[in-house]
Amino acid sequence: MSRIDETRPFIAVGIAILTVSDTRKLADDRSGYVLSERVTGSGHRLAARAIVPDDKAAIQAQVKAWVADPAIDVVITTGGTGFTGRDVTPDALEPLFDKRMDGFSWVFHQISAAKIGTSTIQSRATAGLIGTTYVFCVPGSPGACKDAWDGILSLQLDFRHRPCNFVEIMPRLDEHLRRGTGKVSS
Repeated sequence: MSRIDETRPFIAVGIAILTVSDTRKLADDRSGYVLSERVTGSGHRLAARAIVPDDKAAIQAQVKAWVADPAIDVVITTGGTGFTGRDVTPDALEPLFDKRMDGFSWVFHQISAAKIGTSTIQSRATAGLIGTTYVFCVPGSPGACKDAWDGILSLQLDFRHRPCNFVEIMPRLDEHLRRGTGKVSS
């Protein structure tokens, strides 16, 4: 059973939030706002926030820049995970993953199905590791962002979460890079 171990210290991580949208601006970016509020409300550092259009090259360029920034440990994207022609976030980022995190999508869909039923299948939520940076791609609705943060990310990005969490393995995330193997095959 998962729990918070109050004997362990909270460790803040740097989190960047990328909204993928052709129509949103910071002033009306509700999903980015929801994530920003949850990140800072949890005690983490909002290291960056941006909006890019639904364009593979733009998405990749922004995420690559953040992955190269040592102050950013986690990137959360919101938007572009559906099936329309402009929904390209997973298509842009999955080829960059060194390691896929299939469990994220599975757990996200469980949480989502409990709230919106079978409509959850219209999301291609995904996650992975690029270098030593965690990348999570969630749908563009505020509800989906709340589900991802409240049900998964707030726990896995908390060093106190037991039995395990992403923060405690951060110092070892570059082992596959140090071995000289580069990308890990699926």
